[in-house]
Amino acid sequence: MVWWRRCARAALGRAARLRWVHLVLGGALLMPYFLLTGVVLVAVVPGARPLDSLGWQLATYALALPPAVLTALFPLVRPLEATAARSLCGLPEPAELAAGPATSWDARSRAALWYGLHLALGGLVSAVTLALPPAAALLVALPFTDRSYARGLVWPTAFDSARALAPAAGILLLAAVAAVAAGAGALLARCAPALLGPTPADRLAAAEERAARLASRNRLARELHDSVGHALSAVTLQASAARKVLDADPEFARQALAAIEETTRDAVGELDSVLGLLREDDESANEDDGDRTPPAPTLADLDGLLARTRAAGVTVALSAPGPLDRLPPAVSREAYRIVQEGLSNALRHAGRVPVRLRIAECTTEDGELEITMENPVENPVKQVSGGGRGLRGIAERTALLRGSCAWGPTGDGSGDGSGDGSGDGWRLTVRLPLGAVR
Repeated sequence: MVWWRRCARAALGRAARLRWVHLVLGGALLMPYFLLTGVVLVAVVPGARPLDSLGWQLATYALALPPAVLTALFPLVRPLEATAARSLCGLPEPAELAAGPATSWDARSRAALWYGLHLALGGLVSAVTLALPPAAALLVALPFTDRSYARGLVWPTAFDSARALAPAAGILLLAAVAAVAAGAGALLARCAPALLGPTPADRLAAAEERAARLASRNRLARELHDSVGHALSAVTLQASAARKVLDADPEFARQALAAIEETTRDAVGELDSVLGLLREDDESANEDDGDRTPPAPTLADLDGLLARTRAAGVTVALSAPGPLDRLPPAVSREAYRIVQEGLSNALRHAGRVPVRLRIAECTTEDGELEITMENPVENPVKQVSGGGRGLRGIAERTALLRGSCAWGPTGDGSGDGSGDGSGDGWRLTVRLPLGAVR
């Protein structure tokens, strides 16, 4: 009995009923093409009878399919058919159907093939659904009524003596209708992922869109980490210093509090700049609210960054042989963030230690900006593949400009370049090409 239940569920279950509806809709969509083809046949072919002759009906049905397939080349047919198939076809769980219009000829041809298959099977199932159930009802009622109405129509005259078998034949006829509908629906469900699913071009476009969104999120994360993270590190050291000398040196405590105020004010401005990245492509939003996103800081603003860092008790020695305000804007912005993250690392991991910062434009074929930062640390920092978020952000910024970066212990027992062996050091070196962005 298990197989019987499975067969009944496959032919009459919810999925089968929904597929049946989907096929009947296909037959309804085929009807305008069928009628138009029939009118053309009557006008062109003498003696054509597409409405009262089975042979002509089959010919009209076959000739109506090519025009239907051609109209399915319209791009919006694919999302409409995909929506109907997703709702009514009972697709297997991993199946993925395209959501947007068919933009390539590959996608259009697949959608047209699906549309033709849907209408072809739908027309057959609709015809069977309309014609066979009434005949089955006549067969079931044949032994109990005057059989003259069925003579030669649904029951052969030669089998009058066996008319008691007519109800069984009617039930088998209904089962055949259900089986045909279930088989056609299963065939459509099997073909839907291949014909209505995303094409390789669609998958590539979706992957590029996901990559762009991920790059945008990573960019925002880097900006937040570098700007706000640096400010919090500096404020932490400044607040700690003020707390320790609050009673012994009130003047220093006041200076530290003033530095905290300035640092947080600048951090709020940078936060507005970072959040503005979320709306940089939304010009209407800026027009509606009248706000202007503050420009991102560049190396021209380096003096303020160094002043806030020095206010936290860190000595920063800057060596910049050339002007810093003539660099390409893209390089200058990324270089500022790299320096900011390097100073943040020194604050977090080394404390109040002297930092040597050198920014120079090297003479190469296309020009190159070199940033070198060194500081001593009490405990050498081991270079770990991947690093933390800050070092990873420096690597990502450098990669965006097709530059190179390296970091790790100096290995000479010094962080200030003196080589006296007084302590271990840490060095960050970044090279950014200038020619590609000028």
